[in-house]
Amino acid sequence: MTRTALVLAGGGSTGNAWMIGVAAGLLHGGLDVTDSDLVIGTSAGATSAAQLAAVPPAELYEASLAPVPARVGLVHTQAAADNMARTAAIIAEAADAADMRRRMGAAAIALDPDGEKSRHWRGIVSRRLPETEWPERRFRITAVDARTGEPVVFDRDSGVDLVDAVAASCSSGFAYAIGDERYIDGGYRRNENADLAGGADRVLVMSPFGGRTRHPLAWETDLATQVAELRASGSTVETVVPGDGTERMLGATAMDLSLRAEAARAGFDQGRVLAESLAEWWR
Repeated sequence: MTRTALVLAGGGSTGNAWMIGVAAGLLHGGLDVTDSDLVIGTSAGATSAAQLAAVPPAELYEASLAPVPARVGLVHTQAAADNMARTAAIIAEAADAADMRRRMGAAAIALDPDGEKSRHWRGIVSRRLPETEWPERRFRITAVDARTGEPVVFDRDSGVDLVDAVAASCSSGFAYAIGDERYIDGGYRRNENADLAGGADRVLVMSPFGGRTRHPLAWETDLATQVAELRASGSTVETVVPGDGTERMLGATAMDLSLRAEAARAGFDQGRVLAESLAEWWR
């Protein structure tokens, strides 16, 4: 039986900090959601999931408050803006979600046909993870097969190590190489992938992008559709999204490292307020 499931969605660097802040705020208020029976992580949420499985939320929260020079954030923001413009054109040309994923995969492979960027990216991801072994609890990390466009879910029985799984899930630009296979960001399936928690009694979703989707609503990749699917299957669902005033931490600026401390504080304040109302439901 799966009583509780924690879903951590994509959201860039600020989204990672915000989700850590929410988890720390909830714990400060007496609710520990990191002990859930099932954890599903996508893109930035995959990093957050692996970090929260290894280090107490309060410790991660304190680390996220470290100041970062604004000039560092500008470099990452420009790269993210360029990637968003490139992928927006692919989304606009696609017939449906499956076609979009295939097109995204082909474009991502073309950006790095030999997989040379993967080694560098793996090193970056590895340094972000406090532990490189899969947690004992049920843990699912999402990605998409770059060659076929088919969604992929990694777990401890997949034969893929945790660092590679997280690196694949976070590879928003190029196609990440694991052996002879290539993968793109799990957010190209759905940004939250909350439907993978189907069967859980209670599902808590943290969505840094507020349930927004870059895809046409007819593709049904949005969070509202996922929540409806979960509720139809018998799960009760609660969602946490950033509050007012956090819009500037979305989109390309989600990769602005200098906004991490602000995002973490906003998440912490939300978590602390929500802890009491969520505690009875979660337990």
